[in-house]
Amino acid sequence: MTNITSICVYCGSNAGTNPEYTAAAKAMGEAIAARGLTLVYGGGKVGLMGTVADAALAAGGKVVGIIPEFLALKEVAHAGLSELVVVDSMHTRKAEMERRSDGFIAMPGGIGTMEELFEIWTWSQLGQHRKPCGLLDAAGYFADLNAFLDRMATDGFVNPEHRAMLHCSEDPAALLDAFAAYDAPPADIRIKVMQT
Repeated sequence: MTNITSICVYCGSNAGTNPEYTAAAKAMGEAIAARGLTLVYGGGKVGLMGTVADAALAAGGKVVGIIPEFLALKEVAHAGLSELVVVDSMHTRKAEMERRSDGFIAMPGGIGTMEELFEIWTWSQLGQHRKPCGLLDAAGYFADLNAFLDRMATDGFVNPEHRAMLHCSEDPAALLDAFAAYDAPPADIRIKVMQT
């Protein structure tokens, strides 16, 4: 079982073309706040990032934004957060988000969202943390990605135990329930080399 007090959400700085993405971001923010958890995210006020933060705040939740200075200076930082942390680089941002979070959820987004997801999942695979990772699959956004991840496992590039570490649900509450019940694999399983 994992003691969850804060959830990091990675998502787009754009809203995307499907209104279901915005609805999912709102539902995610509300679900995090409803459980008394802190939302940790990238600190922006635009796109799905702004939506998830605003929803958590409106529901009485605590929201911590972490943003690099070059983005804050472009006036995309959210000024109404519980806490806004301005850091020197994207690398520092990701490390601080990891340090402050007990679990990580990727929502629809672009290449930055994917990069954050895969890095934090890789750290888990390598035993650098024991925190759950997951996908909020709004409007089937991650269907093709999940199929590709299954192909990675089938073709011998990802251990089945590592593939199973990434939770996926279209329901924020179900994803948070899975996180609360998560038990990370032993370190020796995380770093074993697949036999061919």
